[in-house]
Amino acid sequence: MTATNVDNDFLLRIEGALDQIRPYLEADGGNVKVLGVTEDMVLQLELLGACGSCPMSAMTLKAGVEQSVMKAVPEIKAVEAVNLTPLD
Repeated sequence: MTATNVDNDFLLRIEGALDQIRPYLEADGGNVKVLGVTEDMVLQLELLGACGSCPMSAMTLKAGVEQSVMKAVPEIKAVEAVNLTPLD
């Protein structure tokens, strides 16, 4: 699941991008945890706290988290949450 060519500096850049939006996630009782990066450069996250069950999580992930990460780390092609609750 995690690409073997991802180095510590690369992960620090991802964490730095996430740190820019974490205050907003934490204000709503949530957070994200990096699980890994796939070989096709998809960042896999776990939604924590309120983010795991919030009906707005999908929009927050795409409009907030993904945009911030891809702007700071252009090598990342997409961001996905492994535990995103599908909207019914």
